[in-house]
Amino acid sequence: MQHAVGSPLPPPHQPGHGPAVGWSPAAHHPGSHHPGAHQGSVPVPPPPPAPGYPVPPPGPAAPPPPQGSVPTVPDTSGHVPLPPGGPVAMPSPPPAAAVPDPAGTTLAVLLIGPAGAGKTSVAKYWADHRRVPTAHISLDDVREWVRSGFADPQSGWNDNSEAQYRLARRTCGFAARNFLANGISCILDDAVFPDRPVVGLGGWKRHVGPGLLPVVLLPGLDIVLERNAERTGNRRLTDEEVARIHGRMAGWYGSGLPIIDNSQLDVPETARVLDDVLARSIASPPQW
Repeated sequence: MQHAVGSPLPPPHQPGHGPAVGWSPAAHHPGSHHPGAHQGSVPVPPPPPAPGYPVPPPGPAAPPPPQGSVPTVPDTSGHVPLPPGGPVAMPSPPPAAAVPDPAGTTLAVLLIGPAGAGKTSVAKYWADHRRVPTAHISLDDVREWVRSGFADPQSGWNDNSEAQYRLARRTCGFAARNFLANGISCILDDAVFPDRPVVGLGGWKRHVGPGLLPVVLLPGLDIVLERNAERTGNRRLTDEEVARIHGRMAGWYGSGLPIIDNSQLDVPETARVLDDVLARSIASPPQW
């Protein structure tokens, strides 16, 4: 559920709380030993960039070691270099004569909808049936990584629940950027309200990048009430809350974002419609 937020959270590392002195970020995993091979003599090439995304510019060259110092031999045994995650750019549109193929394109998708819209089920199915590696990142799942001390918004929205929500969304954004930088598509799901653009879509754009493709999943109220009744635990809302959320979601009509009414569609059918919508979004990205 989308709520207003305050100032950004502080960075995860504060002065004096960084890694211990002498700590090395290089991975140290045992690998197969080949006689005669000199460790570190053959550099490991980085993986190719994700299709449809620009190649990040090379970083600055490392300064030479001080004269008289002993150079450190890099540990390449079992170490796979990963490109750093950056803001996700818009996917490159296909040539005029070509038909966009969302099933074989590396994409970042945000599936929006009220509780009971079927976001999680559709996102999982869509991710499971793609021809390219794809990850599903659910905001609610990430929020519930907090076990002891979990701040449930249903118990009252306060500073703790707001901070945990914002932290979960930022974590989802970091994860998506890292997956995309390494050629793995992502589909995220969240209940984003149209009347809170700065903290809703604006927040996701800041955390993921302008290449995120938003799609609204909005079935009828009777459908979301029926699906909500089948839920348990803190995922189940009152009928009044479901109706209130659904009413606010109606504001997406006329917003310019693609909307799928899946009232009469099962999960596989909705996933196929989602592919059709994404093909149009690749050819003509929505303005948001």
